[in-house]
Amino acid sequence: MAEGRRREVPATVAGLVITALLLGGVVLLSPGDEFATTRRLLGVGGERHAEPPDFTPGQGSFRFLRTQRGSQQPVAWDPCEPIRYVVNPQGAPDGWPALIDEAVADVEWATGLDLVDLGTSDARPFAPTYGAVARPVVIGFADETEIADLAGDTAGVGGSIAQTGVLDRDYYVSGSVALDTAVFDDARVESQFESMRAIVQHELGHVLGLDHVDDPGELMFGSNLGRTGWGRGDLEGLARLGSVPCR
Repeated sequence: MAEGRRREVPATVAGLVITALLLGGVVLLSPGDEFATTRRLLGVGGERHAEPPDFTPGQGSFRFLRTQRGSQQPVAWDPCEPIRYVVNPQGAPDGWPALIDEAVADVEWATGLDLVDLGTSDARPFAPTYGAVARPVVIGFADETEIADLAGDTAGVGGSIAQTGVLDRDYYVSGSVALDTAVFDDARVESQFESMRAIVQHELGHVLGLDHVDDPGELMFGSNLGRTGWGRGDLEGLARLGSVPCR
C-alpha cells in the first residue's frame, strides 16, 4: 500500500520562511488536566503498554489519515505491540537525541503506545525498499534533493504503511519521518528547542495516524503558527489511536 506523507504549509517566522511549528508557548497537558474526565476504550484483548490520558469528547478538532473500511474507526498501530524505531543521524543537528527522545516520550504519554528505540541506523526515511512489510519506523534528516516533498518551505514529512490484519482490520506496520536539514540546524535547535520538538511531534502524529486539521488551536493544524504542545483535539485523536482493538 502506498506510504502516506503530509506536507507542512509555510509561514514566516523570525525572518525565515519555514514550516511554522516554531515559537510561541502552549502548556503541555498532563494526566491531571481539567478535561481528563472521559475515557473510551474502543477495543479488548491483548496487553497494552499503558492507557492514554482521559479526554472529554468534542473539545477540539482531529482527523484520521485513514479509517477502517465501512467504518469511522481509525487505522492505527497495534496497541499491544511496541512500535520500534531507529534514527539515522546523518545530517542531524547537535542535540538531536534529546529532541527526538522528548517528542517520542510525549507521543507515548498521549497514546499509551510503547515506542521502543532500537538505536541508530543507516536506513533512510521513505526509501523505496523500506516499508512493504513490518519494519521499524525510520526517523532521519534529509533535503529536497533526496525527498522531493521537502522542497520549498516544508520542514518535515511523516507517514506510515498499513497492512490488513485479522478480522479484516488494517493496522500500520511501518513508517518514516524525514526532517529538513535546512530547518533543523544547530543554532535553531539550541535556541528554539521546544518549537523544533513540536515539528517532530507533528510528524510523529502523522506516523501514528493523524491528519491535518483546519483548527489553529491544534498541533496538527497544517500551518501551525506557534503551538508547542498538543491541543484538545490532538489529544482526543491520539487517545483514540491508542485505544483500537489489538491485532
